[in-house]
Amino acid sequence: MNGQAGDATHNQKGKPKKRRKRRRGRKVFARDDAGPEDNRSPVPGKPAVSALDLKPMAAPAISPVVPIPRPDQGNRRPPVHELPVFAALDLGTNNCRLLVAVPTRHGQFRVIDAFSRIVRLGEGLTANGRLGQPAMDRAVEALKVCGDKLRVRKIRKARLIATEACRSAENGVEFLDRVEREAGLKLEIIDRQTEARLAVSGCGSLVERDTQGVVLFDIGGGSSEIALIDLTGRRSPRLANHIVSWTSLPVGVVSLAERFGGRTVTREIFTAMVDDVAGRLAAFDGRDRLSHLKASPNFHLLGTSGTVTTLAGVHLDLEHYDRRRVDGLWMDRDSVDRMVERLVGWDFQQRCANPCIGADRADLVLAGCAILEAIRAVWPSERLRVADRGLREGILSELMADDGVWRNDGRARA
Repeated sequence: MNGQAGDATHNQKGKPKKRRKRRRGRKVFARDDAGPEDNRSPVPGKPAVSALDLKPMAAPAISPVVPIPRPDQGNRRPPVHELPVFAALDLGTNNCRLLVAVPTRHGQFRVIDAFSRIVRLGEGLTANGRLGQPAMDRAVEALKVCGDKLRVRKIRKARLIATEACRSAENGVEFLDRVEREAGLKLEIIDRQTEARLAVSGCGSLVERDTQGVVLFDIGGGSSEIALIDLTGRRSPRLANHIVSWTSLPVGVVSLAERFGGRTVTREIFTAMVDDVAGRLAAFDGRDRLSHLKASPNFHLLGTSGTVTTLAGVHLDLEHYDRRRVDGLWMDRDSVDRMVERLVGWDFQQRCANPCIGADRADLVLAGCAILEAIRAVWPSERLRVADRGLREGILSELMADDGVWRNDGRARA
């Protein structure tokens, strides 16, 4: 009896300790999930105070792929329950997007903060060869928001990239100097090969084990990246290691819509857009590198762009866009045909009225469909998988892998 009573006393003392330990862990992640934008005040009637309010001084520029200082910890190793935070920013021709995430199990990560805004940085670039003042102003304002979000986090590493608009504009470098001065962010202009590789890296989890070949495409605002992936050999953990051929077309939804018109698109104009892109693809020498797999049921297309996610949303008749239902969705050939035909038959106002298109994309979506149709003509496939992910996810995956945050057993380490 005394032995049993002693055991019971020991258990009663042990259980509360375990419960308290687990509660502390949950509190840490609850703060991360709330994000810096969750500024609800603990005192009713008083405004919340953020870290930015406490530090009105100008923040230092954040350099790409360089650890961001953690002044509160110095060289001390972080507690085991505090996961390292990584960030990826993509300034494209049409959008400015940011993701902040922590690593989880098996090479995955959990997003703890995000930002996305249509800035149309490349507006007028096709005609003038330069970034316009209103477009640069819009982008800088969006980047200031991104900078604020980054500075209230303890970021271990970040990579901040700019793509086609800054790459091709005469004043692209000059604009990024302004971004560094006004937003405190130092962006790097990446080349097209790097852009294609990052798009592939971001979609690795959507390529299944039995897949033999994939044509992955990213239809952007100013360029479109296409990568041919052969998985018939020994499978590497990094999908990008299986790229056998790639190209970057200097055409995207913004540049194509500006040349052919985006508001009023007749069937003749749509066909002309498809032909324009088809002519560019015909010059791609490596387009036949997956010819031996085209007839295989384990070959498919994988699209990562606003065009394919919009098609998926229309296909699902969503009342509002829902990433959880779109990301990873499979569409068969007939479904894609029907959706493209449906959109081509709509006028501008009908496109604006659709909740998955809206006024911001109504003049661009048909240019995206034209690029998609040209791609499907070269690489016909019975299946298309939709990815609501891309460059930012690729950046995060590569940063985390290079930093060694995942143990051999797949668990994230601090």
